[in-house]
Amino acid sequence: MSEEKRTEIGELGEFGLIEKLSGGFELINDKTVKGVGDDAAVVDSGEKYTLISTDMLLEGVHFDLSYVPLQHLGYKAVTVNVSDIAAMNGIPGQVTINLGISNRFSVEALELLYEGVQIACKEYGVDLVGGDTASSGSGLVISVSILGEVAKEKVVYRDQAMENDIVCVTGDLGAAYVGLQVMEREKQEFLANPDMQPKLEKYDYIVGRQLRPKARMDIIHEFSELGILPTAMIDVSDGLASDIFHICKQSGLGVAIYEDKLPIDKQAYETAAEFSIDPNACALNGGEDYELLFTIGQDNFEKIKNHADIHTVGYMQTKEKGKTLVTRNNNVVELTAQGWKHF
Repeated sequence: MSEEKRTEIGELGEFGLIEKLSGGFELINDKTVKGVGDDAAVVDSGEKYTLISTDMLLEGVHFDLSYVPLQHLGYKAVTVNVSDIAAMNGIPGQVTINLGISNRFSVEALELLYEGVQIACKEYGVDLVGGDTASSGSGLVISVSILGEVAKEKVVYRDQAMENDIVCVTGDLGAAYVGLQVMEREKQEFLANPDMQPKLEKYDYIVGRQLRPKARMDIIHEFSELGILPTAMIDVSDGLASDIFHICKQSGLGVAIYEDKLPIDKQAYETAAEFSIDPNACALNGGEDYELLFTIGQDNFEKIKNHADIHTVGYMQTKEKGKTLVTRNNNVVELTAQGWKHF
């Protein structure tokens, strides 16, 4: 008798698994405009499109409560979902929060978590409209779903980039990853010597980028003011390289990224060096920055060229030219994606 084939989830990875599981589903409702495969699903709700996204955070996988304050965790849980709506050029509206809770958590602890949720809801203009709670045997589980909306003519997907489009990114990259390394080091030092006080003062910016990221809704509002409609967009959750690969795949294109154009904060750069990590590798593969990575036509360059918080890092090219990194020495090498692996 032949053995049944077993494929390990790690062989496929997160996105390969999603494709495998959802590939046989056809959209059967006329109002479903976009299903699986972008930062949010898109549903026709009349004058506008409704955007729907969801995210799950698992203790021990996505966060470590030995150094992540519960208020920051609640804030981040909402922020990462708002970021998905921003990546569609939309405006967030409502969230629901589901919790899996083990018996180690008190009511007071959960109140701290929801303080962070409330701060984020107020900051992004979002209403908490529901949720569910259940007992968990494996620590804290947080699942957030979000609704947003976007004018039909302003929705931005991942699959509309064009050859010669300029690749742009907001803010700076790699800081959240380097901040995580700092907190992991401090944890290990504390475990070795519980009397040791964490030394985080000089790492305030990068630790903040990991614990309390910002969704770039300010840029979405600026797009409207500047008259810019990106051709493709995604938020940087898994690392610039991994996320530009999604745009490449869905737009059927290659890309050239310039190493010397990567925006890296001074504190992130110096701390990466302290850890003997290449700062450029952190920027390309770190993840959890939640900046916006987007493409624009050449005719929009004048509108963003002097913007202090939008950086041009490369351009889209034909699929045949591949996905490349132009180094500081002008060598052209293959761009590799080594960002966050979910399995």
